[in-house]
Amino acid sequence: MGRVFEKRKHKMFARFDKMAKGFTRIGKDIAIAVKQGGPLPENNPRLRMAIQNAKGLNMPKDRVDAAIKRASTKEEKNFEETIYEGYAPHGVPIIVECATDNPTRTVANVRLLFSKNGGSMGNSGSVAFLFERKGVFKFDPSKLNLDELELDLIDAGAEDISKEEEEIIIYTQFTEFGHMQKFIESKHLEAKSSELQYIPTTTKELSEADQDEVLKCVEALESDDDVQSVYHNLA
Repeated sequence: MGRVFEKRKHKMFARFDKMAKGFTRIGKDIAIAVKQGGPLPENNPRLRMAIQNAKGLNMPKDRVDAAIKRASTKEEKNFEETIYEGYAPHGVPIIVECATDNPTRTVANVRLLFSKNGGSMGNSGSVAFLFERKGVFKFDPSKLNLDELELDLIDAGAEDISKEEEEIIIYTQFTEFGHMQKFIESKHLEAKSSELQYIPTTTKELSEADQDEVLKCVEALESDDDVQSVYHNLA
């Protein structure tokens, strides 16, 4: 289930400019982390995770440093993390993660994007039960020796390990995310990304034409500046 979702998401993101959107998303992650836990990475696990994710996206170090510095001043906006739920065309459930300085603007924009692309916005809890919140850690295969570490990774909370040609993906329960992060840091391992994601409990098969309609809605939502991530259960 998780592997299918990750492959689909990878293909989806390849359709538009991942790097620009990724830098914006990481910038907000850094701002939120600094506001919550201060500017020192050694004292702020969420900031350490954001910095590591920035490295995975090849975000220049000077941009990371500038984002941390800006977040430490009153210049940076206060971002609120919000979740919206709804349906894309053909009843495909959608979860939209946002980071916004104006929730009133964001909810209006998300509602409009659903409506303009054949979907509909739902109430809180309308589709969340169709997903599980999980930790997702991605590694370059050359930087993680599974033969040596697999049992330790399982002890640290890994419930599924997917080995692809280009990356290794480790899934954990939501409650084990922090434990796995500490283990990775203790072993000085370098993840390409470490995130909490909404993984669908089941996936939905559609024709190619219907898939295109769903992905058009997903891409429209992802294009909004306030949107951090969009999750669906399209197979």
